[in-house]
Amino acid sequence: MNSRERIIAALNHQKADVIPIDFGAMRSTGISIWAYQSLKEHLGLDTTTTKLYDVFQQLAEPEKEILDRLGADVVQVHRLASAFGVKIDRWKKGDNGRGIKCMVPEDYHPIPMENGELTIQREGKVLAKMPREGFYFDQTCHPLESVEDVEDLENYTFPVITEEEICYMEQKAKEAFENTDRAVLMEFGGNILEAGETDFGFENFFMNLLAEPELVHTYLERLSDSYIESLKKLMPRVHKYIQIIQFGDDLGSQESTLISKEVYREMIKPYHKKIFSYIRENYPEVKVFLHSCGAILELIPDLIDAGVQILNPIQIAAKGMDPETLVDRFGDDLVFWGGGANTQVTCNYGTVEEIQAEVKKLIQIFSRKNGYVFNQVHNLQANVPPEKILAIYDAAQEYRKEHGNVFN
Repeated sequence: MNSRERIIAALNHQKADVIPIDFGAMRSTGISIWAYQSLKEHLGLDTTTTKLYDVFQQLAEPEKEILDRLGADVVQVHRLASAFGVKIDRWKKGDNGRGIKCMVPEDYHPIPMENGELTIQREGKVLAKMPREGFYFDQTCHPLESVEDVEDLENYTFPVITEEEICYMEQKAKEAFENTDRAVLMEFGGNILEAGETDFGFENFFMNLLAEPELVHTYLERLSDSYIESLKKLMPRVHKYIQIIQFGDDLGSQESTLISKEVYREMIKPYHKKIFSYIRENYPEVKVFLHSCGAILELIPDLIDAGVQILNPIQIAAKGMDPETLVDRFGDDLVFWGGGANTQVTCNYGTVEEIQAEVKKLIQIFSRKNGYVFNQVHNLQANVPPEKILAIYDAAQEYRKEHGNVFN
């Protein structure tokens, strides 16, 4: 099998020759620019070609030699400008604003402040800040934070994908499909809960979920309509090239879900189902991938009912997210994508030997019943040394050699 065939087999809960591997095929399976440059230096690779493609999370775009070295079977098609409106179709030599030299988007102009913060600004407004000792930007601008009733939404324009972005994504999808044998994952986003947090502000939106349900439903109805309109324009142009479409909505914290199961079912699930059903009904060959962090065990049956086929990142350190329980309960209905190395503990603080033992144990658990794609839990953080990154992916590739086909 080649990489694409391997991924497709796993997505269909069919036998694959070996465990499929992902490294950086979406914005929550990747690597910090700090860690990536250290990895390239360790491997003796040219660091000047590295692209900072996600300025919000400060993520590097994995290059072919890294994908080959780590055994990756998937590549990503990005949105044109999914972070602060910074387009990623034109590049310049520069640095990330913290001294890491790399290729950066032409529109990326971080502004340092006297207190050591780094800011993203537009038309004099601060959109995001990176703390003095930070590695990511934090959003500071919420366009709907002053909205109090349905009438206040009347003048708000919900964005729909442009022809410029469709052309960009179509070209990238076609190139990935025709010039590699890797599976192609297309980022879409389509956030529901997270969009409300972004637009209204975290506290405001959570209060509105309970106190202003009419306002929230009106907002989410219009938002989901804009997503469907975008998908209707985009999917006819790209569907023949992609195997996976990625959505995202963090529904959990370390200890629990962010909202109750009842609130999810009433306020959020209808819009998840609306969007996911559009893909399932019109493009059944393209699998629905949901990234959702945290302790979301009690919501998984509803996510499956809403149309989710692939779940990521499988935050195994969160409460209730026990790998064996997840596989036993949901392994027939979900492909698990991630969960293969604990980025909260082991990857940062464990030894190389502890990392490799954990990786092999987790692969054995997640792959014993049905489809699984290996990746660590979420992105590799800035301070993870290259020796540990290689330990993670070398262990996964060793497992491939030792066990071959592990699917029933």
